[in-house]
Amino acid sequence: MSALTGSLTDPIPDLDAPSGSGRPAGPGIDDRETAVYRYAVRRGAITSPEVAAAELGLTESEVFTAVTRLVELHLLRTDGSAGDRLVATDPEVAANLVISPIERAMYQRRELADNLRDRIDAITRPEAGPAEPVGSIDGLEGTAEIRGLFKLAGETTREEVLVLRPSHHDEDLLDDLLAPCYAPLDRGVAVRVVCPHRSRAGFASRAKAKRLIDDGAQIRTLSHLPQAAVVFDRTLAVMFSSPRAGEQPTARRIRDRNVVTYLVNLFDQLWENATPFVTSEPGYADTTDDLHQSIARLMAQGLTDDVVARRLGMSVRTCRRHIATLLHDLDSVSRFQAGVQAAARFTISAPPTA
Repeated sequence: MSALTGSLTDPIPDLDAPSGSGRPAGPGIDDRETAVYRYAVRRGAITSPEVAAAELGLTESEVFTAVTRLVELHLLRTDGSAGDRLVATDPEVAANLVISPIERAMYQRRELADNLRDRIDAITRPEAGPAEPVGSIDGLEGTAEIRGLFKLAGETTREEVLVLRPSHHDEDLLDDLLAPCYAPLDRGVAVRVVCPHRSRAGFASRAKAKRLIDDGAQIRTLSHLPQAAVVFDRTLAVMFSSPRAGEQPTARRIRDRNVVTYLVNLFDQLWENATPFVTSEPGYADTTDDLHQSIARLMAQGLTDDVVARRLGMSVRTCRRHIATLLHDLDSVSRFQAGVQAAARFTISAPPTA
């Protein structure tokens, strides 16, 4: 036990240690670290490095190295209530402990750069008056930078957060990015969310929506949302892309007052036309007319079932079921006839041009 305790008090190796240091260079994953962490989870704690080494088929030195790295990553911690044994930490908690300072530092550096830019503008162009703090658009790349921006923006928000959340092929990634935007609910800040109708269908998405509504958020749905965006206190906006598989998400932080005002007005218009999310109604209840109108509009353009489904963020099978219902309700024998009849029934106008 003393050997194990001693390893925890030694200086933690640098994250960028060279490859000859007894563990992989940089943040790489070592199978021994995985084995030791799973051992701690399975056993409830690591009480003896000798026993752990014997059961895992490792040397004591390898266990010490793995333990040091896991403590460094906050995946193991000392349980002071029961001697010096090491217990596993929840992975999400560990990730927050490790990543949050990095995300915060990234965002603070960007804020410093913006402040310096504003000061230079104010000095070099005095005839234009004080530089407005809302005149820039800059880019961010990667989950860490975007989450870091959302976290600090959420911490300073005092009035309202507006969220446009479209469909995405990686729903977990999108939810992970947007999670900090909902934190202001804990302080009583208003949060309004517009998301696609498909959020009503899946059990997981409905459960997430219900949690947000229980926390005080207001949620409405539309058939289609073209862009993901978040606006904080009507002064800062963030628009971000939907990356392809294997790519990093990218975003644009917008402090230009005119652009932010445009996004707020767009959100308000979408909000007025959206349908309130009612957690007691499963599936696409209360949205059938709006959904069928969107389907008919796309059918009238001659689009295939696959394209219609992709535009509306739903599965092809679900889309075809709605198309069949629409054809039956309109007593149509063809897609073209359904489009014409739907135009009369729903007063479908031509899609807006860019």
